[in-house]
Amino acid sequence: MRAKVRVRYRGFVLLVAFSLAAGVLAGQDAARTKEQTDDAAALKEFTGRVDEYLKLRKTIEKQLPAMKSKEELPEMIAAHQQALARKIREARPHARPGDIFTRSTREAFRHVIHSVFQDPQNATTRATLRQRDTVKEVRLQVNGIYPDAVAETTFPSTLLQKLPTLPDELAYRIMGRDLVLVDSKANLVVDLFHEALP
Repeated sequence: MRAKVRVRYRGFVLLVAFSLAAGVLAGQDAARTKEQTDDAAALKEFTGRVDEYLKLRKTIEKQLPAMKSKEELPEMIAAHQQALARKIREARPHARPGDIFTRSTREAFRHVIHSVFQDPQNATTRATLRQRDTVKEVRLQVNGIYPDAVAETTFPSTLLQKLPTLPDELAYRIMGRDLVLVDSKANLVVDLFHEALP
């Protein structure tokens, strides 16, 4: 009789333990699903804000004299770049960090970045950390010029593949631990995400 009670008790304990574990896993799955849904919405918001910036930029560029060819003199290309940057600044006088990298966008980007950089043995992580350590850190600001001296900093391809695709006019850059959104043609800092990288 006692043996039967023990067997039933053990069975009950196992059933309770299994139910608790299943509940925990279900809770984790629900949290993961909510996080993924929130991240997808945030990345869609990011794309929308990038599109808004691009519309503004195209309107501004139409007002400038067109470049005749890619073989223009370097001085003419530089003058066009400076004029474009100046006009964008005038159109966005109150631009500040977070205009495009909003709070929810930063959270979604952080999840993507951490998923790529999780493994300390990852070759991409090591290469990026080595590279950014050799680059002299420059204090950047939104609407400021992105320095030519650090423009060649490569962006890890494994991370680039996971982030939202940018139009040709924009590019991601890394400065220290910051993620920078740069207007490539105007050489202008569009937005900054401070301490985005681990």
